[in-house]
Amino acid sequence: IVLCCVMALKEVYKYVVVGGGVAAGYAAREFVARGVAAGSVLIVSRETVAPYERPALSKAFLFGNPPARLPGFHTCVGGGGERQAPEWYAEHGITLALGETVTALDTTAKTIALQSGATITASDAIIVATGAGPIRLDKLPGATTLKGVHYLREHDEALELHAALKSAAANGAKVLCLGGGYIGMEVAAAASVMGAQVTMVFPEDHVMPRLFTPPLAQLYEQHYERKGVSMLKDRRIATAFNGVGGCVKSVTIGRLGGGDDETETIDADVVVVGVGARPDVALFGAQVTMDEKVGGVSVDGTMQTSAAGVYAVGDIAAFELGLYGDGRRVRMEHVAHARSSAACAVRAAMLRTAGETPSPTYEYVPYFYSRVFDLSWQFFGDAPPGSEFVMVADTPPKLLAAWLLDGRVTGVFMEAPSAENSAALRAIAVARPAVSAADLVATVTPDAALTLLTERTSKI
Repeated sequence: IVLCCVMALKEVYKYVVVGGGVAAGYAAREFVARGVAAGSVLIVSRETVAPYERPALSKAFLFGNPPARLPGFHTCVGGGGERQAPEWYAEHGITLALGETVTALDTTAKTIALQSGATITASDAIIVATGAGPIRLDKLPGATTLKGVHYLREHDEALELHAALKSAAANGAKVLCLGGGYIGMEVAAAASVMGAQVTMVFPEDHVMPRLFTPPLAQLYEQHYERKGVSMLKDRRIATAFNGVGGCVKSVTIGRLGGGDDETETIDADVVVVGVGARPDVALFGAQVTMDEKVGGVSVDGTMQTSAAGVYAVGDIAAFELGLYGDGRRVRMEHVAHARSSAACAVRAAMLRTAGETPSPTYEYVPYFYSRVFDLSWQFFGDAPPGSEFVMVADTPPKLLAAWLLDGRVTGVFMEAPSAENSAALRAIAVARPAVSAADLVATVTPDAALTLLTERTSKI
């Protein structure tokens, strides 16, 4: 692990990448693949480690046996590429400025100011990959003063959380996960696997409310319950963190819209807050067009913002989802989009440097996945409001589910798909074959349902 800049900083680079997460690592790979000259690229990251596959932090980093550790999951191993340890960047002439914070961005001059005092100019392009930061509960009593309240976004936070969960499991301590999304579910599973007593608290009616329907969520919730994880839901939120000796010992739980008589206290020695994330777009200020509806930086099909030569990728980019042809603009907080949007921006920037015109269309298929306990699901496509949900299951949690709109598949989900299944699911999401709910239900088994959808897809 490198704790400083890999090379001394210059005043001018052709290309500057702001942010050191997944997108930065995949941008570096694309620069190298396209033959960028040594010394042309600078990556600035406030973290003190080279870019890594961030999803690992809530998965194998916590519950792996042995747990995943750097340099094992530097980018781009998650996308089938080389493991880009710090030495890789040096070998390819890419400068890493680690442990550096960008304090200002001038999109017209294409300059960045660093906390260390340096000002860097990008002669050709700046790619902003600042990602999303966790929503913090700092206004709640005890939130910032008590030890034992954790967030999970960066490598150092994951190290602290793993140590806390391991200690909790060894000492019979209790873990409380706030949030029923990816972080809440994955950390709760990891803590349970490690042997801790775990409770989840979230205000929604069921887990993964942005994707899961009630029937689908029920299957996963039942699995958690069988593993000993308790769930408090239905408008439940944290209202205060309570401590003894400077350490959290319990959390006061209330109900949205409820009174004092609807509160309860849950014992907790470790609290993990996973209640959502917000795009980190503060550097832009009012310099570029923002998409107020989805909360990100508006970009075109090359990831370029309204400021020429300035690109926004990953979690912060608001782009047109061309797959459905309805002009819809979205923001995707997912590693697949971070990887592909970074590569898209690099291609466009280098082509423009060469005086060529990049493709105006960003081809992206929405994709989500998770691994918890002995379960592993994948979803491709879209689950729009008003769509019909159909689930085919034989021995739960083995299942396939589809979302249908106007008689066509818009999204498809499968538990424990093989690599071959995954390719088929993606093809189905792209082709959107016509099928009825009755046809799917009649297949009886998930494998048969997938075969039917694959056959329909092959005929398009």
